[in-house]
Amino acid sequence: MYKVMLVDDDYPVLELLSNAIDWNKLDMEVMGLFENGAVALEAAQAETPDIIVTDIGMPRMNGLELIRELKDKHPRIRVAILSCHNEFHFAQQAMKLNVQDYLLKDTLDPEDLQKLLKQFRTSLDEEKDTLEQQSQLRHLVDRNREQHKESFLRATIHEPLLNEGVWSREAEAFGLRISGRSCLPVACYIDSQRMARQRFVSDDVLRFALNNMLEEVLHSEEPEAVHFTYDVLRSFIFIPSVNGIKTNPYDRVLPLLAKLQSMVDKTLKIRISFMIGKIGMNPTDIKQELNGLLGAYGQRFYMKAKSIAKKEPVIYSERDLFAVYDEAVSSLREMLIESNPTKVQPMIEHWMAYLRTNCFPPETVKDWILKLVLDLKLKLKSMQLFRNHFSVEVLHRELLEMDTLEEMGEWMVHFFTSFYIVAEEVKVLSKRPEVLDACQYVSLHLNRKISLDEVAEQLFLNPSYFSRLFKKETGETFIEYVSRMKVARAKELLDQTNMSVARICESLGYDNHSYFIKMFKTVAGATPLEYRGISEGKDYRIEK
Repeated sequence: MYKVMLVDDDYPVLELLSNAIDWNKLDMEVMGLFENGAVALEAAQAETPDIIVTDIGMPRMNGLELIRELKDKHPRIRVAILSCHNEFHFAQQAMKLNVQDYLLKDTLDPEDLQKLLKQFRTSLDEEKDTLEQQSQLRHLVDRNREQHKESFLRATIHEPLLNEGVWSREAEAFGLRISGRSCLPVACYIDSQRMARQRFVSDDVLRFALNNMLEEVLHSEEPEAVHFTYDVLRSFIFIPSVNGIKTNPYDRVLPLLAKLQSMVDKTLKIRISFMIGKIGMNPTDIKQELNGLLGAYGQRFYMKAKSIAKKEPVIYSERDLFAVYDEAVSSLREMLIESNPTKVQPMIEHWMAYLRTNCFPPETVKDWILKLVLDLKLKLKSMQLFRNHFSVEVLHRELLEMDTLEEMGEWMVHFFTSFYIVAEEVKVLSKRPEVLDACQYVSLHLNRKISLDEVAEQLFLNPSYFSRLFKKETGETFIEYVSRMKVARAKELLDQTNMSVARICESLGYDNHSYFIKMFKTVAGATPLEYRGISEGKDYRIEK
């Protein structure tokens, strides 16, 4: 709906125009009636109109001055002058300002203005379509450019470097100028990649958002640095520097990388880490260092979120990790039998610390954790807590996708804690397996939106039948149950962390802050901030 501003010091004229035209039919709304140009200009600075219908002769600021001010900032605004002046010099000035029409009050027929407004709407629609097409073309060009940059990077890493001169010219076409310079390559990783991918619609959207954010910051902070995407989770930043400069390039790059981390976390709610390579003096050196960074899988595996580290060799422990396997399984089984969810995190942290301290090979660690989880899955199943949502294939795939020990630890805490939540529900809910499966699914997916249709599809049930079944067996609707579980999780975060309400809202899959607060108050009887105030006597853990 297009916004229209009416400006005239003759208020009856404003009322006439406001009431004589069916604005809704024109897909327009009157954003205000203004008696002089100065007041109208102030309002337009807060909310830009699409169309202005204005008088010329007004106190404080006349119509021509108003048009001039607005056209300087918003050239696409449509303007119609409505005046009692018919002198030629007024018409001349209006033409110079690209005014679309000049109407005389004495002979004005509202239908004439309505026809003119229809023309404005048509031209605005056409312009909008044109701008969208141009935007799509620009996006296509940018996307093709990014694809070429990615292909260039992959060829540099994986194919023989036959001609350094050709390589340098291709790199310069992408903005990377290294002639007579050294170059510092830096690997960039997305931390907690499973959560990051869940927050975005697709890998393409995640890749696009992160690339834009990094390039925007680099452009303002280090214009000669260039970012190349390798895949959705990994990319490289090249930072050229003039040979012979005494400033340590490593010291110079640290504030830049910290700024990138801060902006990406603040804007996209994504945590990223960096691994800094060695300075390359020529294309061959750069290629070698890129391969080294890409192959530094062991160091990456033990990096914590939002780390900045130099690439270093990793020395793995020669101890047998599986020698402590029985001890780990026994301790976790005892924890499950005790049914005390507060012990989950300390227990997982204990074993993660053991793995980190001893620095076992990543593949060995993954095999050990997968075997551990599968064995405990059987234990959970025997306790009638485990349902069917985690097949062996799903567990194997999810663990393989994680590239850091820290993320695997977070996943394990979530995996085991979720069963206790369902165990409490089992005490009061139906024994129907469909209902227990639904509760299990909710517990494991509290970090995103959950719909009734989605869960019914997972259970191979008709949504209407599932809805009636759930209400009959539990006494509450499925949506009410989801809200209650999310509020319970929100209370835990309010009690145990200093996370902001907005961040808790996002972590539970809500994109509407106001809706989350209203829902929380409906379930808990208080807003999140009121609840935190009531609980402020408790000890809070600092958000990591």
